[in-house]
Amino acid sequence: MNQRPPQYLKLKHHILRHITNGDWPPLSRVPSENELVSKFGISRMTVNRAMRELADAGMVTRTQGAGTFVAERKAESAMFEVRSIRDEIISRGQEHTVEILIRELVSARPVTARQFALPTGAKLFHSRLLHRADDEPLQLEDRFVNPVCAPDYLEIDFYKEIPHQYLMRTAPLQRIEHTIEAEAASKRLARLLAVEPGGPLLTLTRRTWSHDHVASYVRLSYPAGKFRFVGAFNAGDFKTS
Repeated sequence: MNQRPPQYLKLKHHILRHITNGDWPPLSRVPSENELVSKFGISRMTVNRAMRELADAGMVTRTQGAGTFVAERKAESAMFEVRSIRDEIISRGQEHTVEILIRELVSARPVTARQFALPTGAKLFHSRLLHRADDEPLQLEDRFVNPVCAPDYLEIDFYKEIPHQYLMRTAPLQRIEHTIEAEAASKRLARLLAVEPGGPLLTLTRRTWSHDHVASYVRLSYPAGKFRFVGAFNAGDFKTS
């Protein structure tokens, strides 16, 4: 004998249908608990459980005294893929723009030189770009590049061909190393990424190798409220010792 789904689950599915169908767009108000209790003839505890689980799943946000609202959809990036931020933004139907903050030849400081297995003072290319989606800051790209792998890096028109596109063309990937961490926004990062000082950021640090050299070392910083990394793995991808 089939059991009927619990009331809180039926309510969750009802709300999710409205969200996924576009009936309730991001930031629109969800009916109050009182309204849902009255409409569905269920208890406040049942409504509260449904709303709590939707909030935990990131589908709605609950604000004391203001109500419940459909959460903004976060931009996503595949966790272990190397993709162009421009392509990701355009694929979501948004406009990509870039601001060039720094483009220079530098002498590597000890910490940076170690990332390339080069001596302190070795010459590296350095660029810092701010990527926007529909004029909203989405990614700060702070990149060092090995001239051996990309000798024309500083001559590229980054408005037409962003660093990722140029490097994929000139320095084919041999190996990739990723680190993802959360950090609090400094005053400089807060200003660039339009968040509050001390606000949460997601930072991806990536090294890439090409032709047996470290080709690029980059820190990609994102406002945590607008972005998330996603990944899917098969059981066979993991080895046990």
